[in-house]
Amino acid sequence: MLKNVWKHFNLVCHHKREVFKLCCHAGIPVQGLLHDMSKFTPSEFFESVKYYNGHRSPLAVSREINGYSKAWLHHKGRNKHHYEYWTDMSLTTRNYDAVPMPRKFLVEMVMDRIAACKVYQGSAYTDASALIYLQKGVDRIRMHPKTHRELEYILTMLRDEGEEKTFAYIRNEVLQGKPFPWDLEEH
Repeated sequence: MLKNVWKHFNLVCHHKREVFKLCCHAGIPVQGLLHDMSKFTPSEFFESVKYYNGHRSPLAVSREINGYSKAWLHHKGRNKHHYEYWTDMSLTTRNYDAVPMPRKFLVEMVMDRIAACKVYQGSAYTDASALIYLQKGVDRIRMHPKTHRELEYILTMLRDEGEEKTFAYIRNEVLQGKPFPWDLEEH
């Protein structure tokens, strides 16, 4: 158990360092510094340590054993860079529905996904990794369509154009509130 404390702590710190570097490059250093601080709270940290095995997410293991992950429920409710945070009661449907993410949190989500791929894939990482992960997941079903379209556009640019061009686009266009290409077509 003590060994898992150290390993999980190092993994979280490695991820946080990578996110911080990427966020600085993207122009949101404060978000990078504060990223995922809730992972050090007891409700997140100790569940992650308990189910840590070094090969896959301890939250996924917890879900398999318990049917849910208390750590994930805590984490997604406190970290605005997760699209799951951005749900609210719809006045028209009376259901909880996804709402579009503000751009600064969309950008942090991009950095989080890139960093996670770099940390977990190591030398197998490519600029396509985060897009492949998005396309394999269920994000499209639960994420607001506008947010998904923006995320997919940025990750496709990363795959096709590389980090330098993508990060320049994020700094000069996305974070400046400029329209995405399809927004221009709709007017």
